[in-house]
Amino acid sequence: MFTDTPEGFRSGFVSFVGRPNTGKSTLTNALVGQKIAITANQPETTRHPIRGIVHRDNAQVIVVDTPGLHRPRTLLGERLNEQVKETYADVDVIALTIPADEKIGPGDRWILDAVRKVAPKTTLIGVVTKIDKVSKDEVLVQLQALHDLLGGDCEVVPVSAVKAEQLDVLVDVIVDKLPEGPKFYPDTHLTDDDTETRMAELIREAALTGLKDELPHSVAVQIDEVLDEPTEKDPGKQAIHAIIYVERPGQRGILQKRMGRIITDARRSLIELTGHNVFLDLRIKVLKNWQSDPKALGKLGF
Repeated sequence: MFTDTPEGFRSGFVSFVGRPNTGKSTLTNALVGQKIAITANQPETTRHPIRGIVHRDNAQVIVVDTPGLHRPRTLLGERLNEQVKETYADVDVIALTIPADEKIGPGDRWILDAVRKVAPKTTLIGVVTKIDKVSKDEVLVQLQALHDLLGGDCEVVPVSAVKAEQLDVLVDVIVDKLPEGPKFYPDTHLTDDDTETRMAELIREAALTGLKDELPHSVAVQIDEVLDEPTEKDPGKQAIHAIIYVERPGQRGILQKRMGRIITDARRSLIELTGHNVFLDLRIKVLKNWQSDPKALGKLGF
């Protein structure tokens, strides 16, 4: 922690919660101002809490992007839910995210009930995401519906992460509900995720693009090693060796057909992350039913 903070400075943690694919990771990236959480069209993309830091002159907001709370079908799902619930119990503000283009349903109510059981005293706010996808009248209807769902005096904020609309308003609302406290991170810090974890996530994002059905849930990535391979033109060049795990041989075949595009897309993201040239070596291995195998989950860090 840093003691040179002005009087009245506020700091604390906020977690965006909601069904999978409600825009939590996109919103986290937009608030932080840099891509720290991967995004994909498939639900349940996020697999571990990611902390992004929003710096203000009067506050420091640590945004904790978590996997979407859901009814688990595998041991992995159960472990992710437990991880999420532990996160909820430790934050200062919980923001329930509801997309503007989808009606509130039983899944949203189930999540709200779960949050209130785990963190009954934590401040709740509502966030209507993806407002760029609907008309202003539809946004107003959704705002009222979310306010009715939360009840009481809970504040509700409409945002578009893609078009950066209302983001400052959302941060102001969050800051107002944080306690006074010191800075937890230096001003240059944007995330506490280690580099290899971010590398693995960017590769997984590239592998997920265009996939359908159950295959996305079966994809995991592990960095095998990162080696320095400097050249005169690029003294920072690295060789990244990684393994993509799937659960069945047929899934491996699907990804092998896409390998050229996966490597191209992943390299582009890795170069942006590291700031220098990257040689990417990817292999695909079958780890049978890893989502429900305790030993395999341990191997993959779950």
